[in-house]
Amino acid sequence: MERIHYLLQQFTAKTLSQSEKEELLVLAENSTSLLSDEIVKMIIAEEAHAVHVVEEKWSPVLHKILTIDKPTRSPKRILMNSLKWAAAAVVFIAFSLTAYLSLQKKKEHVFATDVAPGKNKAILTLADGKKISLSDAMKGDIAKEAGFSITKTADGQLVYNVAGSENVNDTRLNTISTPNGGEWQIQLPDGSTVWLNAASSIQYPLNIGTAKQRVVKLDGEAYFEVAKNASHPFIVETDKQAVEVLGTHFNINSYKNEKVTKTTLLEGSVRVLHKNTNESEILKPGEQSLVSVSGIAIKEVDVEEAIAWKKGYFMFNNERQESILRKVARWYNVEIEYADPEAKDVMYYGTVSRFEKISKVLTKFEQTGEVHFDIKGNKLIVHKE
Repeated sequence: MERIHYLLQQFTAKTLSQSEKEELLVLAENSTSLLSDEIVKMIIAEEAHAVHVVEEKWSPVLHKILTIDKPTRSPKRILMNSLKWAAAAVVFIAFSLTAYLSLQKKKEHVFATDVAPGKNKAILTLADGKKISLSDAMKGDIAKEAGFSITKTADGQLVYNVAGSENVNDTRLNTISTPNGGEWQIQLPDGSTVWLNAASSIQYPLNIGTAKQRVVKLDGEAYFEVAKNASHPFIVETDKQAVEVLGTHFNINSYKNEKVTKTTLLEGSVRVLHKNTNESEILKPGEQSLVSVSGIAIKEVDVEEAIAWKKGYFMFNNERQESILRKVARWYNVEIEYADPEAKDVMYYGTVSRFEKISKVLTKFEQTGEVHFDIKGNKLIVHKE
């Protein structure tokens, strides 16, 4: 199904190679139902709401698939194959419309209980061990320590202000941590801005603005916009890797319950160092590194998928349900239980708002017809259809 999805995406973008066109033609003739099912999933991912979407957009697509670059044959064979292609087109469109309509008519699951989405919520732990709930603190100065004042702005962002030069060698550490169901934005003393996702923490020294190397430690996920300072490299350390930058925008996903650490570069340049193997790679914009026990792998990605959480939505591109639900669990602060282990392997494409109640998100997944859910307290139970 992943290959079919890729071919359909390439076709609608008009970027199919000749060999891929021939492959799609064979699928259209011999695997009508598989191709039709994938189109239905793509329609749902686009949040279609009426049959005219299928008729107006996808029927022409189906027709074009069945008429592209057919090989030249004798007149008799041309007539026979034209009839075969025409018949395939009729069946193909009928399959798509029937499947789509059946999904639209399926009664929406009404959940007995619901769970609210996460929100701005974090704890600031000062160098002296004092803890401050940032979501409860009023705007204005919320802390002072050794010449630093920490201000909370009207939009909730933290801003550090340095008073005097006595802080140049102050290596004491502050930590900001978000719980499950929390996120936060902070401006570090060096001017860099960090967005923390749920169940994450960042630790940084008070002298980060003047230190020879601006080193922070991350657990979880964060998006960074680093203030440029060529003479003071910015380094993000996690348990598996170190990322060195001069000034750039990038996202790091380094949760302990994920098998790989992902670093996605949006602009600039970063160097990713594997802590165990000492292997290193330079990333270019649009690339993502995957650091695992075996080394570093690099691939091109859709950066919008990597930073969707920062913009307020979940985005999935052929992602396993098990991986998806780990994200859901962190944001909605729920536990996941699989009544049917096979449900872990269901693949999903789509975009869902992070600021809907969990029932809205789960309904999107249930529209695939492959899974359904029950909510009991803070436990999400997953069933395979």
